Amino acid sequence: MADVLGTRWAAAGHELMVAGRTADKADALARKWGGRAGSFREVAEFGDIALIAVLYQGMSATLAEIGDGLRGKPIVDCNNPVEIEHFTLVTEPGRSMAQQIESATGGHVVKALNLCMAHVWRMEPPMFDNRLLAVPYCGDDPRALDMTRQLIADLGGEPLPIGDLRHAHHLEAMAAIVISLLYGGRDPYTVFNLVDRATVSVDA
Repeated sequence: MADVLGTRWAAAGHELMVAGRTADKADALARKWGGRAGSFREVAEFGDIALIAVLYQGMSATLAEIGDGLRGKPIVDCNNPVEIEHFTLVTEPGRSMAQQIESATGGHVVKALNLCMAHVWRMEPPMFDNRLLAVPYCGDDPRALDMTRQLIADLGGEPLPIGDLRHAHHLEAMAAIVISLLYGGRDPYTVFNLVDRATVSVDA
C-alpha cells in the first residue's frame, strides 16, 4: 500500500521520506519516489504528516522505533487489525488501532484509506459506475483532517468525513468485511462506494 500511495503522492508534487523494517526496500521506494530514506525517528521528525502502513503484527515494534517523533503531528492510519482465519478484529472491543496509535505516539491520528486494496489506487482516477470512489475518514484534529482530505483528493478519491476518531473502530470493522470478500475470491478492485439518488438513474 505504501508503494502505491507514495508513488501517487510523489506524482502530485509531495516531498517524501520513507522508513521500513527492511532498509533495502525503503531505499528502493525512496529512489522510485525521488525522495529519501531514513530511520523511523528521522522520517517521523521530517514530515508535516506521516502515513503509517504496516502489518498489525508489526505495529508495536514500529511505534517503539518511532518513539515520540510524531508527538503533535498529523498521522494517517491505513492499517487494519484483522486476523484472516475468522476475519475478526484483534483489538480490544470498542477500541480501534487508530486510537492505540494516537495514544502511543501523542500524534493526531486520522483513520483513512483502509477499505480497498492497493490496486484501486493505481486507477487514475478511481471510478466505479462513473462515480469517484468515496473515501471515508475520521479524526479529532482539524488540521490533520484537512491535510488528510487533501491527500485523498490527490489520489483522485472523493473525501468523505464521517466524524471523530471514535468512528475508526467502525471503519476497521468494515475493512474486515472487505478483506473477507477478497480472501473469498472477489476481484482485487472490489470496493464499497457511496450511492445516493442523485448519482443513479431512477425509472418512474
